[in-house]
Amino acid sequence: MKRSSGARIGATVAMSAVTLALITGCSSEESDDSKSTDAGKSSASPAQAAKALSAAELEKLLLAKGDIKGYKVETGDDTLPKSKTEVKTDKAECDPLAWATAGLAPGDTEANASNTVAEDKASSATAAPDSVEDAFNINMTFVGLSSYEGDGAEKAMKAVTDGIAACSGGYGLKAAGENSKVTKVASAKASGQGDESVAFAEDVDMDGEGTATFNTEVVRKGNTIATFYTVNFASLGTGKAAEVPAEIVTAQLGKIK
Repeated sequence: MKRSSGARIGATVAMSAVTLALITGCSSEESDDSKSTDAGKSSASPAQAAKALSAAELEKLLLAKGDIKGYKVETGDDTLPKSKTEVKTDKAECDPLAWATAGLAPGDTEANASNTVAEDKASSATAAPDSVEDAFNINMTFVGLSSYEGDGAEKAMKAVTDGIAACSGGYGLKAAGENSKVTKVASAKASGQGDESVAFAEDVDMDGEGTATFNTEVVRKGNTIATFYTVNFASLGTGKAAEVPAEIVTAQLGKIK
């Protein structure tokens, strides 16, 4: 089935979304480019003298059950990679992009935490699914938090921005035991939240069955970076990309001091 193939390719980009797809199926402006803040804002940031939070501290800042209406939060998700060594690209410049889609730190730090936030079709805030097909029609967002010493967060944001340009022609990716090909990377419109935000869209080859487009947003608030990668399993073969829900970005940033 095409969904099976599409979900498998999406899994590689989402770093094991195929497992999440099975779980889901059974249960559950500032400019026209991706940069949304003034360059001067980052240079004057208090992050310059900030100390990095630990992974344990970041875990406490992740969205939790009840934080956002109409969504369910899965913590301690074993489907997400635990280390950057599990995510490999064939171009070093593309590493920050691949890491961001995996809920991993896009910059040089070991302080990282992640979870997933999915639409809750059973809640009163969203319509209940009428069929198995509709059950796949949910947006699932992989959220990652990372923290940096000094100006590390600003450098990480630059690495993502530079990666978008350097990897515009695509790159090879190996993750979750799967090889895939990102055929195109392009800037996308970011939310403009936080001190800096950048967004990009990636086209991924779906085993010769066309391409699927996935959106990622990376936001800096002080010396903490939040990454958001959203996938909709029902739309994998349609050519339509799922947008990163603005309410998830807002709710997550609201927990970061």
